[in-house]
Amino acid sequence: MNVSRLTGPPRPLRVGGAPVPVVGRVRMYVCGITPYDVTHLGHAATYLWADLADRVLRWHGHRVTLARNVTDVDDVLYAEARRRGEQATMLATLQRASFEATMATLRVRIPDHSPTAAQSVGYVVQLAAALLERGAAYRVGGTVYARTSGAARAAGVDDARARDLAAEYRDRPDDPDKEHPLDVAVWQAGSGDEVSWPSPWGEGRPGWHAECAAMVLALFGPTVDLHCGGADLAFPHHACEAALAEAATGVHPFARAWLRAGTVHVDGAKMAKSAGNLVLVDDLLRTWSPAAVRMLCLNRPWSQAWDYTPQALDAAAAVLEDLYAAAARAGGESGAPAVSEALREDLDVPRAVQVALEEGGQAARTLVEMLALR
Repeated sequence: MNVSRLTGPPRPLRVGGAPVPVVGRVRMYVCGITPYDVTHLGHAATYLWADLADRVLRWHGHRVTLARNVTDVDDVLYAEARRRGEQATMLATLQRASFEATMATLRVRIPDHSPTAAQSVGYVVQLAAALLERGAAYRVGGTVYARTSGAARAAGVDDARARDLAAEYRDRPDDPDKEHPLDVAVWQAGSGDEVSWPSPWGEGRPGWHAECAAMVLALFGPTVDLHCGGADLAFPHHACEAALAEAATGVHPFARAWLRAGTVHVDGAKMAKSAGNLVLVDDLLRTWSPAAVRMLCLNRPWSQAWDYTPQALDAAAAVLEDLYAAAARAGGESGAPAVSEALREDLDVPRAVQVALEEGGQAARTLVEMLALR
């Protein structure tokens, strides 16, 4: 879908109730996977919402440049490779291929850029040097720490909760070398028994938040129009990523709008490998169509956390069949603009579905195309 289905100038997407007007291309960045395990429904929901935003922007006349990264420099990847007795690079390559095959089956568009953390180490070195030059970072031995204690406040997270989240996401708030517990490592000194790269401060590797900040800056410059990811990444990852980029460039805001997809739960617990409650996308696709999985994930407010149940998938498949039946009817031309407008207004899929089912015909066919349900 490379051209607008509407006439006139491009219409801005509204995200979180606010319009995001753009002059020229839309710069869109999606936090990608850490390629150490198979794709679960929580991953899929995030990338399906990013895919829908991309499609809606294009439908309304925008030129979109989309980047989705791969975090192939990460503690959890290295730990899983050691557990399996495999090379981390081989594990990352195989898991990335599996992920991309699953995304293709779900009809997620291929991004224009797929930067990897390993390919972006030089950019992280440049970022660390810029932060040191501006006095926004400090060096202790071979590690460069950024002064990011204000990121929690900017994200609306109180100090106690911020420290808990920093520990959960392996930011080591108890590190005695830090000036403040919520400072983060931009460049981490190597320990001698892990993957490392040379730098002006010695052998080491990038910090997680710095990887995304550096990839965005290298691809798009100091700001992006729409930054997508899971709601569980709001702090510390997104907050620190933005703080690093803004401190290095002096440009605010780092992201003009954030699309953070609501987390997926099972029996009230967030879907995660550590919780042992994963619902694997490839397992669902053995029984259900890609369109049914798309409808399951998208027919709800995008920021809302939700519980997966088999009954929810049954219900999504039923709505999908009703939508196909409505699309087979004649008429509906007057309802088609209302469908596209509902999606432009904060990706309101439930309202678009309601209009499509009521109007049928062209309205339903428009929604089928915009949601990539065929």
